[in-house]
Amino acid sequence: MADFLYIHIPFCINKCLYCDFTSVRYYEPYAMTYVDALCRELDIKKNSTNALKSIYIGGGTPSLLPDKCFKKIFRCLNDNFNLSSSTEITVEANPGTINEPDINTLLSLGVNRLSMGIQSFNDYELKTLGRIHTSEDSLGSIELIKKAGINNFSLDLIYAIPGQTENSWHNSISEAVELSPSHISAYELTPEKKTPLYGLIESNKIKMPDEEIILEMYTHVIDYLASYSYEHYEISNFALPGQRCIHNLNYWDMGNYIGAGAGAHSFVNGTRSENTKDIDNYIEKLNHGEIPETESTSLTLNDCQKEFVFLGLRRIEGINIMKSENLGLNIPDVCGELLNEGYLDIDKGCLRLTRKGLVISNTVIVELFEKLGLD
Repeated sequence: MADFLYIHIPFCINKCLYCDFTSVRYYEPYAMTYVDALCRELDIKKNSTNALKSIYIGGGTPSLLPDKCFKKIFRCLNDNFNLSSSTEITVEANPGTINEPDINTLLSLGVNRLSMGIQSFNDYELKTLGRIHTSEDSLGSIELIKKAGINNFSLDLIYAIPGQTENSWHNSISEAVELSPSHISAYELTPEKKTPLYGLIESNKIKMPDEEIILEMYTHVIDYLASYSYEHYEISNFALPGQRCIHNLNYWDMGNYIGAGAGAHSFVNGTRSENTKDIDNYIEKLNHGEIPETESTSLTLNDCQKEFVFLGLRRIEGINIMKSENLGLNIPDVCGELLNEGYLDIDKGCLRLTRKGLVISNTVIVELFEKLGLD
């Protein structure tokens, strides 16, 4: 059983140059057919959950859906799942894709948190990423959100964009803070293979910032947001007190969750499953009453140990050593060198990355894997 539900809406106006998520160009009749299939999947999975603590509707660009689609999804949710006034309900949105009536509809349906894909307040950088909005669009959309009385909203930002400078990143962060979001996510751009951006970088048509500049960008956002009372609670996530994202915390805690939609993942009782990414196949299977999963894997002990370490160290509080011992990991016995070198620290029974370790977290985690004998 799970207390958390993720819903994937795979439609965008255009696919961004860096995106490798499941998404296709938005076409309203196709989206409506997809939502019909999605509701069938939700009906099939209604007995897989307890009272829901969180619903996260991501994409793609969910905010492209017309009101009638959202109303259908929420009618299905209310008919089949146990929701309460305390359920965190997040919808992802992109600037320029929502207006005042859209926001009011979402509020009337019970949505209480929005996540805005701003990425940058620099128009040149937005163009480099293949985003279709401008910084002016971002400011306009956030003004509408605040006017509607939504104070619980998150802004996504990206650093290490080709052509980005330390000053432009500093400006994006300061502009974000001026808008008083409850939550900010700051992600390092990682060019994924098979994306157009990766091809441009490989062909030397554009160039990533130097490594020392990227490190400065990351340390700057940590210090700057701390000065405005944002808690750094996960490698890439910052929140005002009491405003951490409940849904994402569950992922990092290896909690159970159900995924619905093309390409969505579920994790229940140690078994991870994935829906087909082929949207037509997804719709066809559900039209025949079939669950559209393409694979299901039960995690081995080794898998659980690796995920426990990797996901746990993403949280600033780190890994509970007593829990690690229950999984057969003797962390204090093997991490002495990393502790002495200042990459890890033990505090209040938890192993965590230090500031020095955070900036090279992947390297530290791989080295810890080796010391723990995790292949």
